[in-house]
This record gives sequence, C-alpha cells and structure tokens, in this order.
Amino acid sequence: MTTVDGPPVYNPLDPTYMADPYPHFGEMRDGDPVHLSLIDLWVLFRHDDVFRLLRDPSLSVQDDNIEVRDEERYAELVDAAGGELERSTSMLNTDPPDHTRLRRLVSKAFTPAAIQALRPRIQQLVDDALDAMAARGSGDVVTELAFPLPFDVISEMLGMPESDKEQIAAWSGTLVKSLDPMISADIFTEIVAASDAMNAHIDEVVAWKRGHPADDLMTAMIAAEEDGDRLSSIELRDQIALLFVAGHETTVNLIGTGIYDLLRHPDQAAILRDDPSLDATAIDELLRFVSPVQFSRRITLADIEFGGTTIPKGMFVLAGLASANHDPAKWGPTADELDVRREGAGQHLSFGSGAHYCLGASLAKLEAQIAIGTFLRRFPDASVAGDPEWNGRINLRGLEHLPVTLGG
Repeated sequence: MTTVDGPPVYNPLDPTYMADPYPHFGEMRDGDPVHLSLIDLWVLFRHDDVFRLLRDPSLSVQDDNIEVRDEERYAELVDAAGGELERSTSMLNTDPPDHTRLRRLVSKAFTPAAIQALRPRIQQLVDDALDAMAARGSGDVVTELAFPLPFDVISEMLGMPESDKEQIAAWSGTLVKSLDPMISADIFTEIVAASDAMNAHIDEVVAWKRGHPADDLMTAMIAAEEDGDRLSSIELRDQIALLFVAGHETTVNLIGTGIYDLLRHPDQAAILRDDPSLDATAIDELLRFVSPVQFSRRITLADIEFGGTTIPKGMFVLAGLASANHDPAKWGPTADELDVRREGAGQHLSFGSGAHYCLGASLAKLEAQIAIGTFLRRFPDASVAGDPEWNGRINLRGLEHLPVTLGG
C-alpha cells in the first residue's frame, strides 16, 4: 500500500498486492476506511460500512448515474467502444423495478430443486477430472478442475452447443476484466470486441433454441413469464452472458484458491477431510477467507455519509467485500486465519447482500463442496508443486495455475 504524507493510498498496482492484498486492506481499514482513490472513485473497507452500502436501496448499480468528472478519460473509453457506451440490461447492472422483474423471471428457471438435481452430474465431472490427474500423479488444479467444472455445468444447464466452449471461455476471460476498477483504453477495446462477439453468438443460439426447445435453462428463460411479461431479446441475451461470466469465473477462483489455501493449511485440510459434516461450513469459511469476488459497486444518487466522511452524489463506490470478510471488528482476532469450523462463517459478504445477492450462490457452493471435498479425500497427500500463478485481476482475484503432486 502506497503511503504519502498522510493517510494510506489504495494502490492495487503495488507489487506485493496481488499475492496477498489482505495486509493492504488492514492498513486501509485502520488508516482511511472511507477512501477517495487516485482515480476518483470511493472505496469502503470496513465490514459495517460495506454491509450498509450493499443493503441501501437508495443506491444504484447503473453506470449512467455516474456524474462524469474526468471528461478526457470518459472520451477515451467512448472512443475505445467505437463511439458509444452501451448499458447492459443484466441484473448486475440494473436497478429496481427492472432488476426485480428480471430476477423474478430468471429465478423461475434457477430453483433450489433444479440446482440439487445437478449433484450427480457435478460429481461425475469432478471424478472424471480427478481420474485424469490420478493417472499421472500430478496436475494443474485450475486448468483441469476449477476451470472446466463450472464452465461445463453452466454450459450444460443453459444448453449451449458443445463445440463452442473454447471460444466462449476466451470471450468470458476477456469480459471479466471489465469488473476491475482500472482498465486501460486498449483493454477496454478488447472487452468491447469480446462483448460484441459473445452477444452475436448468444443471439444465434437463442434464435436456434426458440425453434428447438429442450429441457435446459435457456429454454426455461425463454419461456419464463409472469403476468404476461417476458424477457426481451436483449434482456435474455444479457442474462445469459451474465451467467457465463459472473457465475463461471467466480467459482473458478473459489475452487482453485480454496484448494490452494487448504493445502497451505494442512491442519485445516485434515479437519475437513475427516469430517464431511463440515463441508457446508468449510465452503462458507473459504468464501470468506478467499473472497473470490473482492469488490462490488454502487453509485450514489444523493450525498451519503460514512464515518463522518461525505461521499457526494453521482460517485462510483467500491464495496470492499474481501476487506469486510477479514475485518477483525466483525470476525475477531482470528479474522486473518482459516478455520473450517468457524461459527457464523455464512455471514460473509462474498455473494453480496440485499437485492443484488448472488442468484447463483447455491450452485457455486454445491460445485465447491463436491470439488474441494472430493479432492481432499481422494488425495490426502497432495501438495503444491512449484509456484502458483495468480491471474492478475484486481476484482475476480484467483489463480491461473496451481500445479500439484498427488502423493501416495
């Protein structure tokens, strides 16, 4: 964390930040918990402030409510977008009443029973991945398990063509960069191109699916209706894109980084390995400890005060989910320790809170429980081999590669 004369300055480009941002978050909580960053956005670091921000219905998630202060920077982004910034209609970027309507329609095809029905298929995918690793006695947890599992699950749920997976994965990997607080104009150009390609592809698949309905999530979303209301073509496309990007990439980080941290804490791995009844609690604790989504965001529609500091109307505010998940004021003196038996672990903020609480939370938890639990119990002597490689993302922080040897 960069410090000038005065309070600390939030700097995710600090060389030590990516490997371990949590000491930096601690400095910010102690030194400047309601922080105006150098790029003119606000960041909240304390648990109670983050929780309050997420649950405040007077705030917005729509970027068109931001009051542009850096006209030159805005012009660069507009130019990179080809002359127009298109607002997504996904639930992630929409306020009530539209958000309420979209979530209600999509959730009809995303029921708890439907998620639980996926358990045998998820177990099969995990077993197949681990069989291949076992045959070699080593592997890469991210590329062979953490990445393909949620991607295959959401692809099969939606009914996406098998042949398109690699291309969609590439577009998704580019699109998630849009969630970082700092984006260069060059990266933004790549994001716009990936978004256009993904949208065109989804439109083609939806058009085909309308004429060939099946027992899948996309067909259900096309048919979802309440009081004569249906998703428009653009709304349908944007929700499908959201499920791929947000739903897939975050679960990759949870599984990959979760296994990494358990291997780094063999005492905790042993406790979980020997007691499957802890699986649900342990995944909540890993969600808290790993924080696969580091930040959420809101836009102020009026001046708002946190801890004696006023954030003006029209400002972009980052809610520090990862910092809140490690705040000793909430979690006590063991906030920075991994404890798979932690009471109240489910109170983490990794899925957000309030109206925008993650719709796919139950699916992510189920995938992680099966993947992590099966890995630990099948390979009790597994260990990290070499140096893991971080993905370099500020928000969806996780591992790009995690080489392991499986022992025994």
